[in-house]
Amino acid sequence: MNDMKIQEMIRKTHLAAAGLRSAGEGQVKMALRLLAEALESGSAALLRANARDLSRQEPDNPRNDRLMLNQQRIKAIAQGIRKVSRLPDPSGRLLARRTLANGLKVEKRSVPLGVVGSIYESRPNVTFDIAALCLRSRNACVLKGSQEAEETNRAAMVLIRKALRAAGIDADCVTLLPSGRETVKELFTATRWVDVLIPRGSDALIQYVRANSRVPVIETGAGVCHVYVEKEADLDKAVAIVVNAKVSRPSVCNSMDTLVVDRGVARQLLDKLRGPLGAHGVEIFADVEARRLLKGYPHLSPAQAEDYAREFLSLKCAVKVVKGMDKALEHIARYSTRHSEAIVSRNKKQCERFLKEVDAAAVYANASTRFTDGEALGLGAEIGISTQKLHARGPFALEKLVTEKWVIRGTGQVRK
Repeated sequence: MNDMKIQEMIRKTHLAAAGLRSAGEGQVKMALRLLAEALESGSAALLRANARDLSRQEPDNPRNDRLMLNQQRIKAIAQGIRKVSRLPDPSGRLLARRTLANGLKVEKRSVPLGVVGSIYESRPNVTFDIAALCLRSRNACVLKGSQEAEETNRAAMVLIRKALRAAGIDADCVTLLPSGRETVKELFTATRWVDVLIPRGSDALIQYVRANSRVPVIETGAGVCHVYVEKEADLDKAVAIVVNAKVSRPSVCNSMDTLVVDRGVARQLLDKLRGPLGAHGVEIFADVEARRLLKGYPHLSPAQAEDYAREFLSLKCAVKVVKGMDKALEHIARYSTRHSEAIVSRNKKQCERFLKEVDAAAVYANASTRFTDGEALGLGAEIGISTQKLHARGPFALEKLVTEKWVIRGTGQVRK
């Protein structure tokens, strides 16, 4: 596809955004309801497309878990869309109102961002999540998925556009761009038609988009996530949290990458973790002290400095033994990507210190990092986890897909 055709697709989405802003509330909710129903009833075609995408991948590619759809995941996506449809529209809300001394009536209202662009890797669920969130907040969207998920994303768009047309909404409100690299250049320079660009994927992708896009970028960052087991931790709870954070879905950004453990409980904790981590085949990159305590563990390697900065996205993790809270905080501050960080401790004072001092989008006391997710935190769905501080932080969900507009009504006032 040539550059002019890609530009025309983006321009048509920009034009369709105006109609979406004026669509009735019932139309928007109907489109989402029909999309959830179509997703479930049309799952066979979607799964066939997904199987074709998976067949092109190497069997041991860690991205396969993120690419794969099954009936359970499709049901979860549909349920997420229904939850989004029940959430209040974040646009059009009155944020402030005042009458000035000169008689001007001033209002501040929330309004859609306009056209949201997104570049993302592998995950076909993101196509549905972004479409649903943007529709509910009355934003149009242009989506650029990866070549790995090309057929799945095309099948998803058939369902999305069908639901839009059935609800009387311009189907160009949601546009899937070609998956080839030539699309990226056009999206980066579409400053007239796209209002924000949100990358979701590896750190390399995010940094590339940030460095090259002329469209304003909202970062959803990679996760190098830590669980710190403090010396007063309940070790049984610590084991459950560490195992869940590492193995429940190792390919996602909120999974644990490094276990930081206080020297006072390191022997007991690591002994308790041998069995469950070994049963899942977790490969451990350990410092000298942890490696001595884990001697005989079947998947053990020496940790290099760079291992503590790795987002593994697989059944691998690093282990660091520290002496006290200060050293734990120092290690986390050095290697954290400010995504999700957790402490396990019965000492409330230490927990509160950790929650206050750790600079991350989500901080936890006595819970798994796996809860950093729009669905899990009651937001319906998310576009990604923002690790920056402008314009939003944490799960980038429905409530953040708006900006502000000042509305001023006068009777002929002029400024002196």
